[in-house]
Amino acid sequence: MTDPTIVAVALPPLAAWAAHSLWLARRLRIARVDPLTGLPTRAAFTSRAIRATARRPLSVLLLDVDRFKDVNDTFGHAAGDTLLTAIGQRLQSWCAEHGGFAGRLGGDEFAAVADLDDLAPLDLNTLIRRLQESVDIDRPAPIVPRVSIGICRPADSPGAPFDLRLRAADEAMYGAKQLGTSWRYAAPQPTHATTAGRRAGRRGTHSALSSS
Repeated sequence: MTDPTIVAVALPPLAAWAAHSLWLARRLRIARVDPLTGLPTRAAFTSRAIRATARRPLSVLLLDVDRFKDVNDTFGHAAGDTLLTAIGQRLQSWCAEHGGFAGRLGGDEFAAVADLDDLAPLDLNTLIRRLQESVDIDRPAPIVPRVSIGICRPADSPGAPFDLRLRAADEAMYGAKQLGTSWRYAAPQPTHATTAGRRAGRRGTHSALSSS
């Protein structure tokens, strides 16, 4: 028979350990999930995308919301948050339909991996239409967002690791933004040098192939 004194002594440490475990689990989830959009954070998305692209020939996408600062300056940060949340949800919904997933890299930048086939232009144009649907905010008129997307297909960088493919998509996205197209494919060639995983001076408008 168990000594009641031993049980009474053991319960407080066990309760404290359980509470601490729950706290650690919650902190870990917070660190891996963007609190605004509910998407994986940069680190969580990158870790998952590395594994996913190693298993399957997925395309890597990088998305940037055009003139997002103007939204914050004109309508306030609450409107900007509403816009980012809508963009994130729409992107994730589209990715789920194409065997992939999305993440928020930070600010107004999102990344995704998806399975695109020969109908990729139609799929991407569908994505653009969804992302650029109006977003209701606490104002008389809704916001109509505009986005730029760069895509690095498996054939664009055969055998390249995920970080290089993300940089190639980044360069293609900036090319789309500069030339006023909604999206562009990455060029099948090495991208420009980057600093800390980002483009150096945002060069590289000639390193992508026109597509839309």
